[in-house]
Amino acid sequence: MSENQRLRRLRRTLLEQELDGVLVSTPENRRYLSGFAGSAGYLLISQKEAVLATDFRYVEQAGHQAPDFRVEHISRGLDWFTRLASELGVKRLGFESQSMTVATHLAFNKAIDDAEGTDKAELVSTAGIVESLRAVKDEAELRLLIKAVEIADRAFEQVAPTIEPGVTEGEVAWQLEKAMRESGAEAIAFDIIVGAGPNGALPHHRAGEKVIQRGEAVVIDMGATYLGYCSDLSRTLIVGESDETFRRVYDTVLRAQQAAEEKVAMGMTGGDVDAISRDIISEAGYGDNFGHSLGHGVGLAVHEHPTVGPSSKDTLEDGMVFTVEPGIYLSGWGGVRIEDMVVLENGRARVLSKAHKLEVAV
Repeated sequence: MSENQRLRRLRRTLLEQELDGVLVSTPENRRYLSGFAGSAGYLLISQKEAVLATDFRYVEQAGHQAPDFRVEHISRGLDWFTRLASELGVKRLGFESQSMTVATHLAFNKAIDDAEGTDKAELVSTAGIVESLRAVKDEAELRLLIKAVEIADRAFEQVAPTIEPGVTEGEVAWQLEKAMRESGAEAIAFDIIVGAGPNGALPHHRAGEKVIQRGEAVVIDMGATYLGYCSDLSRTLIVGESDETFRRVYDTVLRAQQAAEEKVAMGMTGGDVDAISRDIISEAGYGDNFGHSLGHGVGLAVHEHPTVGPSSKDTLEDGMVFTVEPGIYLSGWGGVRIEDMVVLENGRARVLSKAHKLEVAV
């Protein structure tokens, strides 16, 4: 799907919401609609025109990356905004309330109040307009996501056999990052999580100086960014011999993940899918130890639509890419999380993540 097709879809949504245009400030939405990968700028999109306003640093880059947009050079102040809003004839102008700060909103409203004339734009709060379009991936996006997944898979397979007693969480995280970079990642998608032993009970533990001990479980959560698109992968290893607790917890998490991946179907809500895994974990006696959602969409952002959690009403459609990542976390002992990325195709899930999982006998 070209940026031009994305603009057409957006404009249909604007008509449905009775908006004359939209001001896009979220970096991922800006890139999705225009192709512009710079770190600063706004899109001002009406039914007839699409303008990319950015500063001197990015004007030439924007001209190359956003051929469907008229590029406007902006400097200090917001005169460019009131001029363009008047020029495009937008009255009801949506803005992205989820990303615009209160201070920025006040500045835009002041610019409108100070502008000459009486026929001025009105800023209308919106949320999720572009994000809802991004939830369904086109073929080009899926190719980039698969490449990002392959990079993370390859790095995990390379580093996992080297994890042994005596190395630190931080050293493992660095080796994973280095391996992803060497395989073509332009960046890591997020700070790599390596939680050894009791630290594994902290779902978002940051890799630190803890030395990994024999017999400890190690939770790894990692992802690569490739041409803007992200991957997200979690695996749990045991360093040395596993004990009964590890085998029981790991088996429960793995069964919960496999059941969700096998049973998820187009038309289910995110809440429906979450319940598949959550019921298995609860029946095993660990319901209070699975405190996060089952998954989330992945694309230009590592967390995006759809949501796959207990209260999610998001309806799953073909083309959506999301994670399936149940976990069990026991304070003082550690945790287990296993995460794949999947894409819905022909109504069912195709698992994209290929990194190996442990085979344990309870």
